[in-house]
Amino acid sequence: MKTWKTKNNGYLLTRLLAGRSNVFLLAGRGKFILVDTSPGRRWKTLDRRLRRLGIVRLEALILTHAHFDHVGNAARIREKYRARVYVHREEAAFLAKGESVPVAGTVRTTRFLVDRLTARGNRLASFEPCPPDVPVAGTLRLDDLGFEACLLPTPGHSPGSMSLIVDDEIAVVGDAMFGVFPGSIFPPFGADPAQMVESWGRLLATSCRLFLSAHGSADPRRLVFREYRKRGGRPIRKPD
Repeated sequence: MKTWKTKNNGYLLTRLLAGRSNVFLLAGRGKFILVDTSPGRRWKTLDRRLRRLGIVRLEALILTHAHFDHVGNAARIREKYRARVYVHREEAAFLAKGESVPVAGTVRTTRFLVDRLTARGNRLASFEPCPPDVPVAGTLRLDDLGFEACLLPTPGHSPGSMSLIVDDEIAVVGDAMFGVFPGSIFPPFGADPAQMVESWGRLLATSCRLFLSAHGSADPRRLVFREYRKRGGRPIRKPD
């Protein structure tokens, strides 16, 4: 399990699961937040690794977006670890129904794949329904959970995609970007690619130096900036 540590507050971010979809655990001062859950078939591994770390309760479960490979174990996590579930309000109804938000391909191959799966009904994209506890709208600070962190809307991959900004140093970005393809962060799936690039600019407007995506390895700031400029990103402005 790979870990990263922030300089300001010494928070630890641990990648509990990798492969099909990364799952991250944020830890600090005896409190824990889980980000995403992986598909349902990985429940036993996820549960075992949480127990191995001695965790019996989570302050929150943050879902970067409501796709089955990110929320497949949300209901189980909510019940067993008494975690309050945070999801963007645009996708709260999908989570409650156990249905993935519709997905689109950003390149020819993935557009073809999505069309084929859609034509077949794509029952693989369903998951156990989970009632959302906190429908997020806009930027949300997490001070009440004991962390110098916030949730930042980063739509594009899906309408309600959001990222976790930790200590203004490390961002957990879900599928807003990928860490799979060398020299690129562009996801093969996304509802609105132009909006996704705008979200990169929003992430670069923070001081984050590292971006942890749900697929692949971490993306350094210099790569994100280069990709942002390459795809026509506007000048970056720090928030007021």
